[in-house]
Amino acid sequence: MELFLKILGVAASAYLLGSIPSSFIMAKMLKGIDLREHGSGNLGAANTFRILGASAAVPVLIIDIGKGFLAVKLVSLAGIENFAFIALAALMAIIGHNYSVFVKFSGGKGVGTTTGAFLAIVPVAVVICIAIWLIILLVTRIVSVASIAASIALPLAVIASRYYLGRDTDILAVVLSVIVTVVVVYKHRSNIRRLRNHEEKRIF
Repeated sequence: MELFLKILGVAASAYLLGSIPSSFIMAKMLKGIDLREHGSGNLGAANTFRILGASAAVPVLIIDIGKGFLAVKLVSLAGIENFAFIALAALMAIIGHNYSVFVKFSGGKGVGTTTGAFLAIVPVAVVICIAIWLIILLVTRIVSVASIAASIALPLAVIASRYYLGRDTDILAVVLSVIVTVVVVYKHRSNIRRLRNHEEKRIF
């Protein structure tokens, strides 16, 4: 019973933290609009940038990254050392961001929150993925392509951190990275359709 309550507590708190709809709140505060009705309709930093500009998108991105980072760190602060709970918190924060209870289970695509969660778990892997994201973005000028490429690279970056960079990384981190990659790519399915039809917009 105690284990069940611990699992429930970690899952619920991480989900609610991840569910904070930062872009939705920002759009309401600055323009009084529902961001889901503008641009791509996505509640993420990229759509915030398109509709509200960098001054709004940067805080949104920082908050989204912070949600993932804090969800993981709170598990450690609670004195729970079992990595399974850390992985659960990371996954639930990402799910919360993607399917927020506060905005009728809509949300973003999880890139920022994933970045924050893995920044707390395997920071070296995040640095590798950010570098890949930046290079792809500069070459293609398409955020979705950069995000998909970086997410696909995440499991490889985690494995590299585990086996080649001498990092003490739990094998569950590799499993988590694969699951998260599937989630992020799935959330980009509309972007993939637009890419196939040559309709995906460039960021600048």
